[in-house]
Amino acid sequence: MKHKELIGKMTLEEKASLMSGKDYWQTQNIDQYGINSMFLADGPHGIRKQAVASDKLGLNEGIPATCFPTAATVANSWNEELGEKIGEYLGEEAVAQKVNVLLGPGVNMKRNPLCGRNFEYFSEDPYLAGKMAAGYIRGVQSHGISACVKHFAVNNQEDRRMSIDTIVDERTLREIYLTAFEIAVKEGKTKTIMSSYNKLNGTYTNENMHLMQHILRGEWDYKGVMVTDWGGSNDRVDGLLAGNDLEMPTTAGETDREIIEAIRSGKLQEAVLDESVDRLLELIFTTQEAYNKKPVEFDVEKHHRVAQKAAEESIVLLKNEGNILPLRFGKKVAVIGDFAKDARYQGAGSSIVNPTILDHTLNCFEQSGIVSIGYESGFERYGKNNAEKIKNACALAEKADVVLLYIGLDEVTEAEGLDRQNMKIPDNQIDLLNALYNVNSNIVAILSCGSAVEMPWIDKVKGLVHGYLGGQAGARSILRILSGDVNPSGKLAETFPLKYEDTPSYHNFSGKEVSVEYRESIYIGYRYYNTANIDVQFPFGFGLSYTTFEYSDIEVTEAGVAFKLTNSGKVAGMEISQLYVGCQSEEIFRPTRELKGFVKTFINAGETKTVTIPFDDKTFRYFNIKTNKWEIERAQYDIMIGASSVDIRLTDTIFVEGTGAPLPYHKVKLPTYYSGKVNNVSLEEFESLVGNKVPIATWDRTKPLGYNDTIAQCQYAKGAIARLAFHTIVFAHWYLRKIGKRETANLIMMSIYHMPFRGIARTTGGIVNMPMLDGILMIVNGKFFKGLNHLLKERNKLRKSYKIASRIDSASGKKL
Repeated sequence: MKHKELIGKMTLEEKASLMSGKDYWQTQNIDQYGINSMFLADGPHGIRKQAVASDKLGLNEGIPATCFPTAATVANSWNEELGEKIGEYLGEEAVAQKVNVLLGPGVNMKRNPLCGRNFEYFSEDPYLAGKMAAGYIRGVQSHGISACVKHFAVNNQEDRRMSIDTIVDERTLREIYLTAFEIAVKEGKTKTIMSSYNKLNGTYTNENMHLMQHILRGEWDYKGVMVTDWGGSNDRVDGLLAGNDLEMPTTAGETDREIIEAIRSGKLQEAVLDESVDRLLELIFTTQEAYNKKPVEFDVEKHHRVAQKAAEESIVLLKNEGNILPLRFGKKVAVIGDFAKDARYQGAGSSIVNPTILDHTLNCFEQSGIVSIGYESGFERYGKNNAEKIKNACALAEKADVVLLYIGLDEVTEAEGLDRQNMKIPDNQIDLLNALYNVNSNIVAILSCGSAVEMPWIDKVKGLVHGYLGGQAGARSILRILSGDVNPSGKLAETFPLKYEDTPSYHNFSGKEVSVEYRESIYIGYRYYNTANIDVQFPFGFGLSYTTFEYSDIEVTEAGVAFKLTNSGKVAGMEISQLYVGCQSEEIFRPTRELKGFVKTFINAGETKTVTIPFDDKTFRYFNIKTNKWEIERAQYDIMIGASSVDIRLTDTIFVEGTGAPLPYHKVKLPTYYSGKVNNVSLEEFESLVGNKVPIATWDRTKPLGYNDTIAQCQYAKGAIARLAFHTIVFAHWYLRKIGKRETANLIMMSIYHMPFRGIARTTGGIVNMPMLDGILMIVNGKFFKGLNHLLKERNKLRKSYKIASRIDSASGKKL
């Protein structure tokens, strides 16, 4: 241990006190040992340090900070160096705001398009997500502070995220859901990791010994700090045993006492606590050094320009019929759509940033050189029909050469804590598009959202530019693409299916009650669509340019692949070349191809460059469940260089000797997995893959409700008051949506409806403790008077303990 001498001076109580927060965002300080509080702040794409009383829900505005494009956006750049640059600027702002740990990036997989937090994640591919995350981490940590990769692991839905049990086979866990974290640890060298809320195969992730100890700290040799998601601690002692060091936020000393009692009873060895204290002290001391070196202010304008550059390189041109783009000089354009006036530029929830500057489309036309003849909103932002707005928009469109139509998803449709209901753009926006098409067919749609959407309307537009969520400079960046000042170079980091029913997890998303089953196994995203031969709207890795690129002269060696790339068009541009590998053997089921490398290359018109993509330790590996380790199959491998996952330009083969491991599967038991057509796998076959029976996915409505049951389950509680509370919550949610207060309605679902009862104690900062919660549960389970008496008695005990503590602190001169 690095801090053994200091830890030896500390009492058991002092050490335990460091294991949970001082308040909502800060760790505990012990002044006599020179241990300062450490500040943790949300910040996947911008610092969210709240200016007034702290809360987690985003009710209070943050201190102004640069709002960079979200991870889902920047992933489309396929540029690790850009990710690292964004990380550097995020780190600089974090230091300016005295933030020790920046809570991001998020590297969870986009298993399903409806996950409400997809805007905050990079990709459906773990290799791309891991490489981009490693860049962010290196950039953030170059300033001496810590990034915090989240959410570890298999947290791929928002509904019931605090209690859902994720059922996934070991190979899929390793290959799909842990690889990005592995890259973040080994290549990014992240100093902090945040555990997720959910269970993994029956055990909460922050207590899961296999995940936390065997894999993370054992196989990956991770030495850094593990922190719970806010309110995500279940059993504090089990979490500590698994290596989850810091619990956030504060529980006002309640869980500190649990740790002390566990050590005194022999359930927990003090050495385990000492190791966690040592890791936390190392993080506190090393990040604190950053404040002795750095300036207290950052260059707002410079950071804004970096945000603009990031957005420009991440925008994806999806359709360009008749080369309608770039807009030719002198063309008169009508600007239509509410998102043109008020840009949709970021997600919602814990990542909301208060931007330092905010570009809006209507304010940027003069500099763009595009001639706008006027603006009409065309539709109500939150979905209401308005015939008058459509009429006015059509009148304007008739006068224009080209219509720029700004459509997308609103801020409360994509949000933390809730999953989307469907993949559709709101009907009132499509009604507008149809009406505009009847008066002017030269429509360029600009799409603003953080995830995939269905596009049955795509034949009605000649141009389609996907800006994703471009941050505070996104609006100006889109205009620079439209005008041709910037040649688009982004490519999709996720697949856009034709319809939601085509997705591999359609029948198993999201888990509504006890569990969610990952029956599709390794076949997520393009791995499924390519293997099962499912047509898609836009494939993974797809994106157009204003120039063209030709690939030639592939050469494969044991070290990697090289080829020539020529810009055969008339303007300079950047091309993202993608390496896919497929195994020709059929002994182990695998996707037809998997991304194993990529490079982004700038090439002038007419120029040819030699591009090299090296092989690495992940190029040929698969996880073998019999040997319980990574193996390489002895086989011939297809080496494919593509402009997307379906647009393969060059192919070659290489024979790889392999590691000689035994075959992990019996084909006859897993016919669907060997076919790749996993959209609707039977329970029996899934259990054969997993290797055991899976839990019953529905609630047991006969049992009393407990700590890990949710408020939503009050619908069948024995206590009449609990059932009344449930119906009141449901009504409040319905009513708030009805009157247009959708953000508040979402807050009810996220922070109340799906909250497990233990969350009441874990997130209230000591206002409600676990003994008081016992009383609440008695009331819920039909023992009203007994429960009320217990609740009031425990509340009085808590108040007395606070008064005693206050007097002791006052007498000793400590500041509370």
